[in-house]
Amino acid sequence: MKNHRFANLLKTEVQTFAIRSSGPGGQNVNKVSSGIHLRFNLTESSIPRYLKERILNSADRRISKEGVLIIKAQRFRTKEKNSKDAFDRLLKLIDQHSLITKQRKPRQPSGRQIQKRLDDKALNSKKKMMRSKQIFSE
Repeated sequence: MKNHRFANLLKTEVQTFAIRSSGPGGQNVNKVSSGIHLRFNLTESSIPRYLKERILNSADRRISKEGVLIIKAQRFRTKEKNSKDAFDRLLKLIDQHSLITKQRKPRQPSGRQIQKRLDDKALNSKKKMMRSKQIFSE
């Protein structure tokens, strides 16, 4: 996530807390707080309003009712790597919600497509008629 447009702004608005992680590390896990809780208050952040609304309206379970996004990072053994991982995941989430998809314009099928569909239906019908028991009357 190099050169992200919000990276410098977000670094001042993000709060990180060290927690005891349950990831790799053996007995060291029980003694050292190497996990990270990253807290980002969406409602008071400096990202554009349309982006805030998109993120808040998403069904992400990491967003609290107050609009605080909490990312828990405990993938790595060191606090520094986990902190970078949590921040990268925040930037990735912002990137995902900043994409604007083009609206699909409904179109009418062409005459050739309609005719092909009807021909296929007739062929399928004929095929199934041939499979059925035929009753011959004399």
